[in-house]
Amino acid sequence: MPRPQPHTDPIQTAIAAWLTSLNPPVNEDSTAWKMSLGEHAPKRFTIYEPMALLPAGSFTSASWTTELQRHNGATTDFLWELILEELSKTGKSDLRLTHLAVNEGIPLQSQERKEENIIRSPSGLRILYGDFGPGAPSSISPSNEDFEKAFWVSTKQNGIYQTWAPRWTMFSRGNVKEKARLLQFPAVPRKKKDGNKSQDTWAVDLYAGIGYFAFCYAKLGFRVLCWELNPWSVEALRRGAHLNKWTVEVIEGEKLKQSTEEIMNSTASIVVFSESNENARWRAENMKQEGEWLHDVRHVNCGLLPTSRLTWDVSLFLTRNAIIRGGEAWLHLHENVGDAEIDSRKDEIQTLLRENQDEKSLTRAITVERVEKVKTYAPGVWHCVFDVRIVTKSS
Repeated sequence: MPRPQPHTDPIQTAIAAWLTSLNPPVNEDSTAWKMSLGEHAPKRFTIYEPMALLPAGSFTSASWTTELQRHNGATTDFLWELILEELSKTGKSDLRLTHLAVNEGIPLQSQERKEENIIRSPSGLRILYGDFGPGAPSSISPSNEDFEKAFWVSTKQNGIYQTWAPRWTMFSRGNVKEKARLLQFPAVPRKKKDGNKSQDTWAVDLYAGIGYFAFCYAKLGFRVLCWELNPWSVEALRRGAHLNKWTVEVIEGEKLKQSTEEIMNSTASIVVFSESNENARWRAENMKQEGEWLHDVRHVNCGLLPTSRLTWDVSLFLTRNAIIRGGEAWLHLHENVGDAEIDSRKDEIQTLLRENQDEKSLTRAITVERVEKVKTYAPGVWHCVFDVRIVTKSS
């Protein structure tokens, strides 16, 4: 009889080792018991050091639910420890993984307050092993002490570090292709330190999150102005900027009440307003009136799904001066679109932007140059980015 081959799947290897320490349930065949658990074990995993994240539904089949209920916490913890031990061997570094969780997706409503989950809090995260930091009611703004006690993870994509607290902030690994695409846009030369802020070239991210796309613009040499509502995402953006050695200033709390002139004294590479982007229009108008900020905005990213429609008007306003100077500007509009409706949606977006009330008095040419299919959002539905190019009509 041939010897059984060792498992090449690290999760299967860990489960096999765990099962050797157990007795099968009474009156159940040992081989069938082991086979059922192996067949219903998760096959995929993602590592964000020092955490391993398993796909939604992991260990929730009938066979696993029954098996885990048979054991106390120490026995199940031994399984999670074995899984982490095996997954640690697959990592790119020698760092030992210490935390294990299941990614159950982002709920549409906050579980605590039963209202729309507009800050995309990952409250469905199912923690299996490790200290992910204390919980806190979502109605209470986190303090610096909360941030320090939280568990943080990080990853590096396209040469850019990002960090976040998985208990409080989502991370979309599927955006990696879109980040790489943004990095193909032309970089801007670093501004000489002559104190002339009007020479800055800007990118604006109206839904900044933890810095998914804002960091791409920073790497290209732009100064970046951001809006983000979730304080945990703002803190993640701040920490991530420091990991990448970019200066960052967060306008939050009492700072939000400062005069526009005071806020514009910032020289940080990334400036973040910790507030709703509903304030973006009047803040941008005040900054332009003061004379030195936002005179050359070349990119505006509107990364909200299922539609970013509410920010198109302010995006057009932000790019106005860049076109006056004879340059070009780009809007990156994120939308969920049915596969058969992408072309018609492209035409609709182009028409809506051209018919914007402010645009009728301007000599600007607006064209949807490209539609990028980022990833599937649901069966037959794509997360698309519509790249809108704006130039003077003469060019």
